[in-house]
Amino acid sequence: MSDVWPTELRVSKDRRHLLVTFDNGASFDLPAEMLRVLSPSAEVQGHGPGQKVTMPGKRNVGIMSMTPTGNYAVRIGFDDMHDTGIFTWSYLRELGEKGQELFAAYEAELKEKGLSRDPVGKPH
Repeated sequence: MSDVWPTELRVSKDRRHLLVTFDNGASFDLPAEMLRVLSPSAEVQGHGPGQKVTMPGKRNVGIMSMTPTGNYAVRIGFDDMHDTGIFTWSYLRELGEKGQELFAAYEAELKEKGLSRDPVGKPH
C-alpha cells in the first residue's frame, strides 16, 4: 500500500507534462520525457541488476493515455507506443521530489554513451 495518495492527475494540453497533486498538499509538474526515460517498465529498467537501458531520443515524447492500475498506480501510455510502465503513487512522488537529480543522471548517461535527447536525425 502507498502512504501517499494523489488527489489529482492531469495531463497538460500539449501532452508534455503530468501534473500530480497529493493528499499531503505536494504538487509536481512531471515532464513526459522524464516519465518516459525513467519508466519503471522492464524495457527501461531491465529484468535484473545492471540491465538498465538508457533511452535516447525522447525529448518530444507526449503522454497519450493513463489507465488506473488497482488503487495504487497508473499505467502511462506514450505517443512512441511505450505503455508498459506502471507508475505507483510512491514512484510518482519520488520523481516529483528527486526528478531533477535523476534526470541529470540520465543526461550524464546519454553524454557518456554519445547519445542525444533529440530524436534520430534531429540536431543536438
